[in-house]
Amino acid sequence: MGNCQPTIVPYEDFDVVADIKAIRKACKGFGTDEQAIIDILANRCSFQRQEIKQAYFDKYDDLVDVLKSELSGSFEKAILAMLDPPVIYAVKELRKAMKGAGTDEDVLVEILCTATNADIAMFKECYFQVHERDLEADIEGDTSGDVRNLLTALMQGNRDESYDVDEELAEQDATSLFEAGEGRFGTDESTFSYILATRNYLQLQATFKIYEQLSGTEILDCIENETSGTLKKCYIALVRAAKNPQLYFARRLNKAMKGAGTDEDTLIRIIVCRSEYDLETIKDMYLEKYDVSLKDALRDECSGDFKRLLLAICH
Repeated sequence: MGNCQPTIVPYEDFDVVADIKAIRKACKGFGTDEQAIIDILANRCSFQRQEIKQAYFDKYDDLVDVLKSELSGSFEKAILAMLDPPVIYAVKELRKAMKGAGTDEDVLVEILCTATNADIAMFKECYFQVHERDLEADIEGDTSGDVRNLLTALMQGNRDESYDVDEELAEQDATSLFEAGEGRFGTDESTFSYILATRNYLQLQATFKIYEQLSGTEILDCIENETSGTLKKCYIALVRAAKNPQLYFARRLNKAMKGAGTDEDTLIRIIVCRSEYDLETIKDMYLEKYDVSLKDALRDECSGDFKRLLLAICH
């Protein structure tokens, strides 16, 4: 939606042979030249990185294995994330979020509640290719109740993606939301879920405006008061994504760096996955919201090669 700017674009003077030689040199001998690896991978688009990976394999060795043996920690994780096509990386993250005991709902929410219909279709297909499992079945098995119903609705990829606003429908929906939430005892989740999962973003913005006139409160305040747990997280993510997806991601990045410890996985997921889509716009939103640049925040929170890599991706 709107005017989204990436930080990484295809490298104009791309020379795959020169790149694989330089990476080979960076990994050979005693010690690793991490900066050389950063300079190459953070300045090539995903498609070019796939070509590098293939060419390296054809001429020398499996690049992923080589880098795994040379690198470590969050830096290694981020570099390996860059060597996957974004959709493959996303489905690996989805699987990781659901594997084993407990579910990392925040990851499911972040990925699924901001996905386009095309993203959802690709996630389903790639999830099956990579894991030989059915994404919808895994989500259904791993969640329950209203959250399961909402995520299952999102997995249908039935959102209207036009830019048409139907004022009459906005009034109807706003009234339905009001009656489902504040206007009655208990909350009718199915109404909320249906509207948030199927209407286009501009339509939702119009609906939220009317809702606020009707109820005198922000839609987010209503969600805060009427829902709890993972369902609340889903609704807030859907509302924020409808209002301004880039600001939603800026908030996620800020949360990953706030308080004690840093959530490196979220930093990697958003900075790597959004770099060719809207990271430049996310940077603008971050500065506007927090009065500090994303790069300065990363400088304070991260260290070493990991910091250098994230700053390079942010350009």
